[in-house]
Amino acid sequence: MAEDKHEKNQVPTGMPTFGASGRKIIYDENGKPVTKNSSLVTPAKAAAGVAATSAAGTTDITANDCPPDVEELGRSTWTLLHSIAATYPENPTPEQKNYLKSFITSFSHLYPCFYCADDFRENIRKDEVKVGNRDEFGQWLCDQHNIVNEKLGKPKFDCKLWKERWKDGWKDGRCD
Repeated sequence: MAEDKHEKNQVPTGMPTFGASGRKIIYDENGKPVTKNSSLVTPAKAAAGVAATSAAGTTDITANDCPPDVEELGRSTWTLLHSIAATYPENPTPEQKNYLKSFITSFSHLYPCFYCADDFRENIRKDEVKVGNRDEFGQWLCDQHNIVNEKLGKPKFDCKLWKERWKDGWKDGRCD
């Protein structure tokens, strides 16, 4: 199992646990920070607690043109996956079912957050992806998202509302 190879988010020797902004730094399997600000703050500055500064001398912590941090990556990923669920056919062909199952399996091996990918593969082993139809896949995906939410200490989403959130829009009209 992957946890035998590396402890989840093990902080490499001599590297800081928290960045200049106070946010926890997540490291990949090679010990490289997976943060939006990795190009703005050197490990030495981060260890010393020095914030990155722009040319004007102001602190620049939330640059929008940097690689995504693990949180932004997660939000974007869930948006993509739930959007796929919302547009998945109500009566998929065997070929469409195979494509979706292959996509999720491949995705679990290619996801750029290695410990997130390890967890997702483990979850798929415990509860195989359900591709029978839109409702089945949407419910399965919502359940998977809630497993992650629970691990992160976030509230669970009411999966009875997944279509309203990701397909049709909220009944109060705010998405119209």
